[in-house]
Amino acid sequence: MVQTKIDIPLITMVGPPNSGKTTLFNYLSGKNHKTVNYPGSTVEYNTSILRKEFGLHAELLDSPGMVSLIPNSPDESVAIEALYNHPEFGQPSIVIITADSNQLTRHLILCKQIIQSGFRTILVLTMLDLLNKRGYDIDELKLGLELRCDVVKIDGRNGKGIPKLIESIQNNLSSIKLDAERKIEKFKVPADKTFLLKSFREIEHIEDKVLTIHEQNSQINNLEKANRELLVLNGVKKFSHKIDETTLRIDRHLLHKYWGLVYFFLIMSLTFTSIFWLAQPLMNLVDTAFGYASEVVFEMLGYTWYSDLISNGLIAGLGSVMVFVPQIIILFMVLGFLEDTGYLARGAMLIDKPLSKIGLNGRSFVPMLSGFACAIPAMLATRTIPNRRERLLTIFIIPLMSCSARLPVYALLIAFITPPEKPWLGGIILSSIYIFSIISSVVIAGLINKFRKKIINAEDSSSFILELPTYRLPKAKVVFNNTLISSKLYVQRAGPMIVVFSLMLWFLTYFPNTNPRVQSENISPMQLHQLQSAERLSDSYASDLGKLIQPIMAPLGMDWRIGVSLVAAFAAREVFVSSLALIFKVTGDQETIQQSILSAMRSAEIEGSGNKLFTIATSIGLIVFFVFAMQCISTVAVAKKESGGWRIPILQILIFTSIAYVLTFIAVNGLRFFSVE
Repeated sequence: MVQTKIDIPLITMVGPPNSGKTTLFNYLSGKNHKTVNYPGSTVEYNTSILRKEFGLHAELLDSPGMVSLIPNSPDESVAIEALYNHPEFGQPSIVIITADSNQLTRHLILCKQIIQSGFRTILVLTMLDLLNKRGYDIDELKLGLELRCDVVKIDGRNGKGIPKLIESIQNNLSSIKLDAERKIEKFKVPADKTFLLKSFREIEHIEDKVLTIHEQNSQINNLEKANRELLVLNGVKKFSHKIDETTLRIDRHLLHKYWGLVYFFLIMSLTFTSIFWLAQPLMNLVDTAFGYASEVVFEMLGYTWYSDLISNGLIAGLGSVMVFVPQIIILFMVLGFLEDTGYLARGAMLIDKPLSKIGLNGRSFVPMLSGFACAIPAMLATRTIPNRRERLLTIFIIPLMSCSARLPVYALLIAFITPPEKPWLGGIILSSIYIFSIISSVVIAGLINKFRKKIINAEDSSSFILELPTYRLPKAKVVFNNTLISSKLYVQRAGPMIVVFSLMLWFLTYFPNTNPRVQSENISPMQLHQLQSAERLSDSYASDLGKLIQPIMAPLGMDWRIGVSLVAAFAAREVFVSSLALIFKVTGDQETIQQSILSAMRSAEIEGSGNKLFTIATSIGLIVFFVFAMQCISTVAVAKKESGGWRIPILQILIFTSIAYVLTFIAVNGLRFFSVE
């Protein structure tokens, strides 16, 4: 037996998805848990010490959901390997298996395999309230004798049955020394290909023995009691009558062949709207708070290099991390409620067939939809996709969704090309951009899927078998707790890398012209600082980089100034607008800043040629560029974390930027060919 790094017992929790495992873990652990990653995988484990009031000193580990000990993907293989020999904790002293009482036939497969492997096992039956509501109960004593392990009924949301579970854990820990020679062996798939069918038949036989009538439930009338023997005599098994009528009634509408898709798109549209619109005031508040902090720094330290470092480097970097937190909180809260009710699984099933045409499945849709708000929470949402190839492919194409960070750029460029007397035209153009991005992402996903071995380096087979849980009311406390954990993870994972990149960009835009000379008559200190920043930027390393790529920008009808703005926009796409303001020395109030930029754009000329820098052709070209280009450090950082390495983000930068350049070249020169200037 592998020795653990800790001298306290390890209790590992396993169970199929939607079996109540994580809910029980949260109840047993309270708020004292952490998330850790282990080498070679992005699989996450929650670990915690049991709550003190239980009187047990043991480490509790919540492993990812699994349906059996036969892996179907690399991530499942890692999770199963960790069960047998965890990289940090070794083998568990006890394995707690959660099983939905309403789905024993499927959920007991995992339990039998773990028992056969030699683990000391406790089976926890969950969701008994739903089973009781339908008029049935389970004899846990009979089930324990059949499986040869302890069986406990609990409700992880309110703690009912927890004392009995703690007692069972104590008894098992006390008797561990008596069978210290217990041997753990990996579950081996029998050569007989019909072993799964045999296992299901055995479990059905066990279920027939342990399933009883719930006498106290008002829904069981005397006629049902009288017919119980008749049902058995006619060969009608009791478990065939356990279908939740409420779930069936709801699914007749939500899973309808035609109306089901309508309901699905309405619900997903509401989800997207909530992520975008509800988060916007909070995002503005966060943005304002960091902007105020930046101003305070300048007021306290003056306009020096170190105040600029703190303000435009450190605070701006932290701000670019925290400004997305409201979106992430709302996203995971909405997804948590949808998952707890049981609808998320149904939505994935509805959209599976269309997405299967491009190598994805139904689980990819919610992350893709979330990408229209922000790619960062969208990539975090891909954790619900168990298949590695499909998860990486989804992560790969998410940046093609037109996120909210592109809106300031689109708004400026659309305002430039839209006649003032036709403001309605701007709405049509914006809608066309979103439709274009959707079509482009579908086409590129299909192409990437064709070359997946070389690009995403994942070839594991995929099957979309999804268990549809019964509908139930979500537990708000559990949803809020999981939302806070996910939000904290985002800050911890993406934050440090984003700040580092922001500081690097600050260095490129600040040096070497640290003390530019500009006329300071009749202007405020803030306007003077803006003019100095503009002058400094024009002679900075970033400017040198922009001039270095001047030959690349020339075929697009652009010069180094737009090149510098594109380089600066790598920090965040919306920085493109403020960068243009700096380059064209635009100062003024926020209410007039856009009009000032537009005026500067209309009068700007390509240096040395006298040709207009901004035209309808170049503006449309820039829109095309921003549709495809990977212009976001935050997204790169999260893509690296969620994919487990640099391969995916580097390929995203290279492929999407190349596509953006080629299509921008075609758009600009094609429009010029047709005399659109």
